[in-house]
Amino acid sequence: MKFTRKANANWKGTGMEGTGKISTESTTLNNAQLSFKTRFADGVGTNPEELIAAAHSGCYTMQLSFLLNEAGFTADNLDTEAQVTFEDGTITKIHLKLEASVPGITEQDFQTAAQKAKEICPVSKLLKAEITLSAALVG
Repeated sequence: MKFTRKANANWKGTGMEGTGKISTESTTLNNAQLSFKTRFADGVGTNPEELIAAAHSGCYTMQLSFLLNEAGFTADNLDTEAQVTFEDGTITKIHLKLEASVPGITEQDFQTAAQKAKEICPVSKLLKAEITLSAALVG
């Protein structure tokens, strides 16, 4: 399977005082605000790090679901938070925090699937930052 997705960003003005908008092909984001404040302080809108966190948590969670299904399990719930760390102009780390409810799975099988999903998730493979994971089987 091969496909291309796209998004568009527009910026006007300087880095600190300028403003921007970002939109996705699906229009889930449609002229969402982008600014210095939304990236480095408090402001209404989004920022690249938040968007990377959303992409990574979504991709990882779907990948894990596929792996669990291949192993004969169906999750009742997979909840993944991606924490993106930005330091000195670089994204240095992404921590995936997973809480899952998967009936019938052993802790060892769950941890194996969770780790494999982290390694083979397309977004994980794309990023150069250190990517860590803590996975908890609940319920």
